[in-house]
Amino acid sequence: MGRVVVAGSINMDVVAAAERHPRIGETVAGRSVMYFPGGKGANQAVSAAKLGAPTALIGRLGRDAFGEQLRAFLAGQGIDLAAVKDSADASTGTAIITLANADNTIVVIPGANAEVSADDVAQIALTTGDVAVSQFEIPQATIAAFFQRAKAAGATTILNPAPASAFGRELFALVDVLVLNETELGFLAGIELGDAPTPQQVITAVLALKPRDDQTVCVTLGARGAVAVSGAEARLVEGRAVKAVDTTGAGDCFVGALAARLSQGAAIADAIAYANAAASISVQRMGAGPSMPTAEEVRTLL
Repeated sequence: MGRVVVAGSINMDVVAAAERHPRIGETVAGRSVMYFPGGKGANQAVSAAKLGAPTALIGRLGRDAFGEQLRAFLAGQGIDLAAVKDSADASTGTAIITLANADNTIVVIPGANAEVSADDVAQIALTTGDVAVSQFEIPQATIAAFFQRAKAAGATTILNPAPASAFGRELFALVDVLVLNETELGFLAGIELGDAPTPQQVITAVLALKPRDDQTVCVTLGARGAVAVSGAEARLVEGRAVKAVDTTGAGDCFVGALAARLSQGAAIADAIAYANAAASISVQRMGAGPSMPTAEEVRTLL
């Protein structure tokens, strides 16, 4: 069995819960404010670790109270933090989240995450069977250096291009599995997909990205499941009917679960179905990092 090695962001999520989202220029009364460990990199690492995969995280924290709390939380999940360094000047990354009716809006302040460098990702030696995971809350040049090392070592690479940002063919060439939601897909493909695109619309947008036949593009559709395109083959993974409480981190749960299963030798189709089940559990709980399910919980759904 290989490891999951995540290079990515570590944030404290400050969640304000309200009856509805404010309009521009409007103030609404909130019900509560909560603090949860988050950041796409940390969330994905927690997801993989709780599902039984040996997991290491590469990232940066500030020398502040949030940094101390996040390091303690991540260590408690059994994640290898040897490559998580403290930044001398930058604060710990923070996400300001408004939650209403189980949907969220998010403003992310990168802080120390912006300092994750090529030297940082060189701290962990990768090998065949490992799965290298990253997302767009750290610099793209760092991700490219990380994936170059991963490909040279024979590891599998997973890119979650979120928050949506344009990236070049050079980085795309280093990606084995691209995982994104329909909003990110529409942005990258330059196609207006609307709120509920059909599977065929999703497939058409995926093909506009011009993936190689040996790449897999997996598009998460929330409650409607996921569409995976590999070469000439496309498959729909049906969604699961659950009562969502907080969708924050659901996509990260999916990515971490997918990486965990691939590191355990599962086929890509099986790994996607597993990840879909894991994400359906996470949305039934508050918070991002703390909402990630265990392997036993996912096993009960499959």
